[in-house]
Amino acid sequence: MIQLTRLNSQPLMVNSDLIKFVEQSPDTLVTLVNGEKIVVRESASDILIRIIQFRRSVLEGLCFAWDSSSTHTPISKPPETNQRDPER
Repeated sequence: MIQLTRLNSQPLMVNSDLIKFVEQSPDTLVTLVNGEKIVVRESASDILIRIIQFRRSVLEGLCFAWDSSSTHTPISKPPETNQRDPER
């Protein structure tokens, strides 16, 4: 989620994954995938920076299978439960 500001100065949290596109002329108009439109104070470039920062923070510290240089321990398989197999 990124924080934006409505024209009336009220803060607004937006799920950046739901942003379809951002237009600026002169106000910034954010259109979501469901068609909802939100006019905000931030510029289009500022919104882009916030989205990039948010996504970097989400991905920070993750271990990717293709990254052999990673020092993180791989995610292990969840422990098995002691439930009986109904077919036995």
